[in-house]
Amino acid sequence: LPSHNPPHHQAFHGKYGQEPLFFACAPGRMNLIGEHIDYCGYAVLPMAIEQNIVAAVSVSDSKTIQLANTEPKYKDFSVSVDGLSIDRENPQWHYYFLCGVRGIQEHLSLSSLAGMCCMVDGTIPASSGLSSSSALVCCAGLVTMEACQKALSKVTLAETCAKCERYIGTEGGGMDQSISFLAEEGTAKLIEFNPLRATDVRLPDGAVFVIANCCVEMNKAASSHFNTRVVECRIATKMLAKARGLDWSRLLKLGDLQKELQVSLEQMLELVEELLHPEPYSREEICKTLGISAEQLCEDILSANTQHATDFKLYQRARHVYGEAARVLQFKAVCDSSPADAVAQLGDLMNRSHASCRDLYECSCPELDQLVDICLQAGAVGSRLTGAGWGGCTVSMVPGERIDSFLQTVREHYYAPDARRSALEKQSLFVTRPGGGAAIFIEE
Repeated sequence: LPSHNPPHHQAFHGKYGQEPLFFACAPGRMNLIGEHIDYCGYAVLPMAIEQNIVAAVSVSDSKTIQLANTEPKYKDFSVSVDGLSIDRENPQWHYYFLCGVRGIQEHLSLSSLAGMCCMVDGTIPASSGLSSSSALVCCAGLVTMEACQKALSKVTLAETCAKCERYIGTEGGGMDQSISFLAEEGTAKLIEFNPLRATDVRLPDGAVFVIANCCVEMNKAASSHFNTRVVECRIATKMLAKARGLDWSRLLKLGDLQKELQVSLEQMLELVEELLHPEPYSREEICKTLGISAEQLCEDILSANTQHATDFKLYQRARHVYGEAARVLQFKAVCDSSPADAVAQLGDLMNRSHASCRDLYECSCPELDQLVDICLQAGAVGSRLTGAGWGGCTVSMVPGERIDSFLQTVREHYYAPDARRSALEKQSLFVTRPGGGAAIFIEE
């Protein structure tokens, strides 16, 4: 954090008439490859970005948590420490903060919390697929730990913050919170789950990563697209398990099914071809195959905001997950062995990932597809959506010597022709490097 008075410091003093006791920050992230597979149990390959969420905090025995934001459109919020409730029907910014508070409180079994005054500031564009919401949850978790004078490991913080985002209804897999805590400057990370661990991945010299926002916003908690995909993967797991004579009722993730069968990802893809049909599955067909009632489907398998779903594309979703899981491992293998054509190989994996997200997982949108095409024409060797999709950002890998002409072309062809995009361009198109992880700074 800069040593001069940053905006959140001045805003804190202006709001509360006192000095903050400490600062907490948590970075956003950009996922290089491995989309929508963390919640299926598979490894992903993100890096933290320089953009982050910062909170300036003071602690008192007031028994209230007061939240304010340097961005006026995010309204002030105040709540008693004994009355924390999160409205998942109404995913406002302060509820994400309270997810982090409640997660740490429950993990540490704290009967009561310290009163806090917080001023939150952020440089991650909201609903852009760069994980602003998870960074806010992680920042709040860190704030709560420090305010209560406790110490937790980064892995414990990451696991706790991954679980507690579910209070707002997002059934994610833990990538965003894990990289926010486990990131290190100068390296991307392979993040594996159960148990959670992070391995350095050295990106090739000579390639630059560029983030470009398509300027369509996507809020995961406010729409059911995301949780519908989680449920489709869950049902695909159960249908495949049933077809192979396994106890399908206890299997929830496509990754667990592979472990149980003890076969390769390539063999899982063959099983999907053999055992699932490309036509969407109806509720009736799923219930009949699994031998369950419509009520059991709703209660045991569907989530709160997917109760309305009627058709499930199990074949397409499972094909994406197993294919994408294999691409992540190939991406890391290329980075580790760094062959002469590493950049071209990685670009090809990114392009195949985007095609799978677009065609099989259907989590892209016309603007993202247009932006990916423009980025490839502008000189990127690989370009794909990053984050949940349905809007948000692309990541492109660009040879260093082409970077200036690349940025110029993308500006001219995607941002300049549209007044709204043009106004947002400054914070929408930027080169990024792997940044460090979440941290606490004590006010000197």
